[in-house]
Amino acid sequence: MSGVWGNNIKLSIFGESHGKAIGITIDGLKPGIELDVDYIKNQMQRRAPGSSLLSTPRKEGDNFEILSGFFNGKTTGTPLCAVIYNQNTISKDYESTKDLMRPGHADYTGHVRYDGFNDYRGGGHFSGRLTAPIVFAGAICRYILEEKNIIIGSHIKSIASVSERKFGLEDLKVEKLIELSKDEFPVLENKSKESMVDSILKAKEEGDSVGGTIETAVLNLPPGIGNPFFNSIESTISGLLFSIPAVKGVEFGAGFDIAGMKGSEANDEYFIDKNKEIKAKSNNNGGVVGGITNGMPLIFRAAIKPTPSISKSQNTVNIEKMENAVLNIKGRHDPCIVPRAVSVVEAVAAIAIVDLLQFVK
Repeated sequence: MSGVWGNNIKLSIFGESHGKAIGITIDGLKPGIELDVDYIKNQMQRRAPGSSLLSTPRKEGDNFEILSGFFNGKTTGTPLCAVIYNQNTISKDYESTKDLMRPGHADYTGHVRYDGFNDYRGGGHFSGRLTAPIVFAGAICRYILEEKNIIIGSHIKSIASVSERKFGLEDLKVEKLIELSKDEFPVLENKSKESMVDSILKAKEEGDSVGGTIETAVLNLPPGIGNPFFNSIESTISGLLFSIPAVKGVEFGAGFDIAGMKGSEANDEYFIDKNKEIKAKSNNNGGVVGGITNGMPLIFRAAIKPTPSISKSQNTVNIEKMENAVLNIKGRHDPCIVPRAVSVVEAVAAIAIVDLLQFVK
C-alpha cells in the first residue's frame, strides 16, 4: 500500500475514518526547527468539520498529540510522529450499506484492491478524514516557509456554476494572502461569496452536493526551485494535490486557456525592475518554466469534485450478492467540501515546496 511520499522529507500516513486514530510520521525534518504549536492548531481548525451549515455535522476537534521528534519546542531531527484521535464516529450508519458500492467513492476499487478486507466505515483509509494529518504536516512546512517570507494563500475560484475572477497581479500581495487565509470562505469578491453559499445550501436542501475550484498563490519563491522532468515543481505539487481524495484536475498559470493563445500572447516577457531583479510582464506560465521557478508568483488551480455521499437514491451493485441495487445513503456528509479543502490544498503546496527546497544550497 502506498502510504509513503517524499524524497528529502518523507511522509507516512496511517489510520481510518472510524478507527481509533489517524496520524502521520514525518522523517527528514532538520533538528532545531522551532515550531509554534498554536500556529499548527489554527491551521488544523481551518479544515476541521462541524463548524458551519456548509459542512458535515460530524464534530471533530482535530486535536493532535505529538508522540516523537519534538522536544523542548524544537524538532529533534528524528521522525516526528503525530496522532489525531477520532472522537465522533457513528459507525452503525454504514452497516446496512456495507455491501452496496457507493458511486463516486472508493468502495468498489478499495474492495478489489484489498480483497474485501478494507475498512468500509466512513470510507476507511480512503476518507477525506485522512487529510487532517496532511494538514498537520503542511502546517509545519508552512511555518518553515513563512520564516523565509514565502507566503501561501488561496481563494475559492468557483462553486458549481458560480465563478469569480482569477488572481490578478494586484491581488498578489503578502497582506492580501494572509487576509484570505484567515477567512473561512475566502473569496476576492463578496458578491461571489453570497452566490456560492446559496448554491451550496440549495444543493443541501435538495439532498445533493456541489464541487468547485480553488486557486492558490505562493509569493516570494526564489527562482531556481525544482527540476526538469520528474521532480519539477509542477509535477511534485500535482502529485500531492492528486493525493487529496476529491481533486480531479490541476492547472498552472493560464492553464488550459494557454492552449488557445499564440506564442506572442502566452510568452511572459522579461524585464529588470527598479531593484535590479528579473521579473516578467505577465504570468501565463504561473511562475514555472521548465519545471523550475522563475521568481514570479506560483499560481495553480485545483478542481474539487462534488461530495459523492448524497441523500438522493442512486443505482449501484451489491458486491456480496452480485446483483443490481438501489442505494440510499445515511450519515453525515458535506454538501460541498471546497471551503474545508482550501487548507488541504495549501498544506500540500507547502509540503512539496519544502521537499524541493532541500535541493537549494
